Amino acid sequence: QVCAQLCRRPCYCPWVPPRCPRGSPLVLDGCGCCKICARRLGEPCDFLHVCDQSQGLVCDYSSAPAGTGGTCNFEDDEEGCEVNGRLYRDGEVFQPSCKIQCHCLDGGFTCIPLCQEDVRLPTPDCPYPRRVEIPGKCCPEWICEAQDQHLLRDARAVPRYPCQEWGTEWSACSATCGLGFATRVSNQNRLCRLETQRRLCMARPCPALPAAFPAVS
Repeated sequence: QVCAQLCRRPCYCPWVPPRCPRGSPLVLDGCGCCKICARRLGEPCDFLHVCDQSQGLVCDYSSAPAGTGGTCNFEDDEEGCEVNGRLYRDGEVFQPSCKIQCHCLDGGFTCIPLCQEDVRLPTPDCPYPRRVEIPGKCCPEWICEAQDQHLLRDARAVPRYPCQEWGTEWSACSATCGLGFATRVSNQNRLCRLETQRRLCMARPCPALPAAFPAVS
């Protein structure tokens, strides 16, 4: 009876399909009638408003009062990570870009750089090293410039001197939930100067917001 009330034939759908947020695909509703935006992890759901099955999500009614909607959750109740609108399973290793690799673990994620952060010091055969972006390659590479090229490129260039590498430990994540930053102070850069460096971090996902209008039983 419930299905008969919710699923009308013929379908009455809007002419223009809805514009979905990033990471939420267009799918058919629970009646297989109109296209809607799939609900994401932690969002409310019900018979009509289905979850994104491509991400392994199902509508979880276990913690919802009888007669009300549920919440999109992983089918096996494993914790996951949401990064830039995409969901990753617990334990999954992924690359948001070619320069970093991340690991989803216990609802949060950590990232490490894939490009070497080495500092090349001046040598007799390479007095003016410079790091440049190479077309077709992800990581920048060191090149050696002649003295006249170096002076023409930057008349105010400051010569670099050898220094001992130094840096603090990475700080705690700036956000207690959701995407934040960890910082440290280090001299591991081209000019061998102290600077504040940042990297992405997430301690845990933020809890889902309650629905604006609770379902009427």
